[in-house]
Amino acid sequence: MNDLLQVGVLTSTHGVRGEMKVFPTTDDVKRFKKNKEYVLETPKGNIDVKVESVKFFKQFVILKFEGFDNIDEIAPYKGCNLLVTRQHAVKCAKDEYFIADLIGLTVCEEDGTHIGQLTDVIQTGANDVYVVETPEGKEHLFPAIKECVLGVDMTEGKVTVHIMPGLLD
Repeated sequence: MNDLLQVGVLTSTHGVRGEMKVFPTTDDVKRFKKNKEYVLETPKGNIDVKVESVKFFKQFVILKFEGFDNIDEIAPYKGCNLLVTRQHAVKCAKDEYFIADLIGLTVCEEDGTHIGQLTDVIQTGANDVYVVETPEGKEHLFPAIKECVLGVDMTEGKVTVHIMPGLLD
């Protein structure tokens, strides 16, 4: 499991006082009001940052970090990922998982037959879709619904699925 989880991407500066537009990659944008400690993932290494102020503008969150007081100080971080430690992550409800934790899990049928490895999660709005790659390199899509995904066992690193008609065609 990753110790750091992505919650946004710094897209552009906002004004001249060191504010940055952030495109949120989290389901809970209100988290930015609650949490003040983040990590900037930069090409030269990670930097711990603290949020000084938060505003919302259209689909963006505008953040001002402590110690970045003008556009020239924050501009080099455009395009960097904004991460949060697992300690500061939003708590998952029952049967909810971080996408980063699902990637790489083994996917098996209910009888134990190995299908492949979960390589991606597509968020469609209605329900997530698990992308599973077989050992032969073929991809299958499994809707993350109770009729199809029977269980996720993080301890064993396994997802158990029911093969609905047409899923492997």
